[in-house]
Amino acid sequence: MDLRYPIGEFNHRGSITLESINEWIKEIEIAPEDVKEAVKGLEDDQLDTPYRPNGWTVRQVVHHLADSHMNAYIRFKLALTENNPTIKPYQESEWAELPDSELPVEVSIMLLEALHTRWVTLLRSLTSTQLEQTFQHPDSGIVQVGYNIGLYAWHGRHHIAHITTLRKRSGW
Repeated sequence: MDLRYPIGEFNHRGSITLESINEWIKEIEIAPEDVKEAVKGLEDDQLDTPYRPNGWTVRQVVHHLADSHMNAYIRFKLALTENNPTIKPYQESEWAELPDSELPVEVSIMLLEALHTRWVTLLRSLTSTQLEQTFQHPDSGIVQVGYNIGLYAWHGRHHIAHITTLRKRSGW
């Protein structure tokens, strides 16, 4: 198993259907509860264990999910209210080293719960025209809203799998 990509990389080919959009939205909706379950019962030393050699700790992964999904939510709102806006990337590895990444994971789990409630409400309201709107990512190019829903559904599962596969390998 590739410890960096335990569920594989995001790879969607072909058209994006309303069925796939709805499935992805459900995955985004349940992600905070899945994160909470993934870290349930872990002690500080376990939370401070990297999920792979030279990787982030479980604690950093949880805080990264909050950082990343906050940025994603803003990107969605920009794409829905502006004409193909250029978004600002962020240095996620440097964010993971900032002092707030040492806080208890419950802080970011609560943030994810509130954020995902708003995000899912927004996503469920989108029309087919809105799903086709775009933003410009300086590194990735033009990104369509519908595709980005799938990417972030995967992103949550991807990082949750980092935690759950570490727990399984470690017998936690």
